[in-house]
Amino acid sequence: MSVKVGIMGYGTIGKRVADAVTLQKDMELVGITGNSYSYRMEIAKNKGYKIFSVKGDDEFKKVCEISSRDCIVPDGTFQNLLDECDVILDCTPKKVPVENKEKYYIPSRKKAIFQGGEKSKVADVSFVAQCNYAKALNKQFIRVVSCNTTGLCRTLNPIKEKYGIDSVHATLVRRAADPWDVESGPINAIVPVLELPSHHGPDVQTVLPDVNIFTTAMSVPTTLMHMHSLTVDMKKEASALDILDLFRATSRVRVVRNMEKITSTAEIMEYAKDLGRSRGDMYEICVWEEGIGVKGKKLFYLQAVHQESDVVIETVDAIRAATGFKDGQKSIEMTNQSMGVDLDK
Repeated sequence: MSVKVGIMGYGTIGKRVADAVTLQKDMELVGITGNSYSYRMEIAKNKGYKIFSVKGDDEFKKVCEISSRDCIVPDGTFQNLLDECDVILDCTPKKVPVENKEKYYIPSRKKAIFQGGEKSKVADVSFVAQCNYAKALNKQFIRVVSCNTTGLCRTLNPIKEKYGIDSVHATLVRRAADPWDVESGPINAIVPVLELPSHHGPDVQTVLPDVNIFTTAMSVPTTLMHMHSLTVDMKKEASALDILDLFRATSRVRVVRNMEKITSTAEIMEYAKDLGRSRGDMYEICVWEEGIGVKGKKLFYLQAVHQESDVVIETVDAIRAATGFKDGQKSIEMTNQSMGVDLDK
């Protein structure tokens, strides 16, 4: 029996998760929500997705009155969508999911999956599939952690498991805004995060509680990806080649090489397009081969995180965990297969 999934919020993450759900053989997309008419609603309609209104039909009818285009008539209200779903993916802007939880999800006893913009207390567990899938089994509320936290957890966890970790320091160079966002971000400035540690370190510990990590961060005028510079004090010695082999063997981590002319985040995004990825997304965390260095037990490496897409595959696995699919490794493999991840390793 397919898991029936609804999407609350059809923005950067919501639209990607909706497409990902339709690719899963064990899931059915019931529909998505919309506040009012937009190009995104037109695209959802053209894809055959049912659209459920949050504010009522009036916001859609206004467009019908002034436009010669075919009208979008919602298929019902959000409550109708909620009634039909097994799981709701809440991809709405910050703080809205908390309100939705109290107003809709708790009274209806529906399972809900939140995104990393919310505080960890919104959910029963913070989630990265490769790190703590089992802890999320059958939970009512799961929080898929942020793009940056996901990236840090994906590469730190295999290091922890094989070599042990005494401490980590990570500096995050964050994109200022998403590519479509014309209202946010510095134009000609580097903005330090004057919070020590930055929130990313404590967030990692919601998934990997035994990792001693301290993070600093800054925002820079780019929209493409985040960059992380990590220094890891390991418990056991390893060579740079050992770490390279470890990353190559780790699912959802992609080793890229300067010698292949991948010298920047721009070229990584072009690489994703050439791989034929939907929207040019890079679901994997990209680690530069030439950026891996080891001195004794101290490891250094650089990684890039595509903020628009790395959490999408995690969200698919979270659906399975919430609904009791016990085999986390099998879920990861199923998601990867459907999304074209790790197929060329």
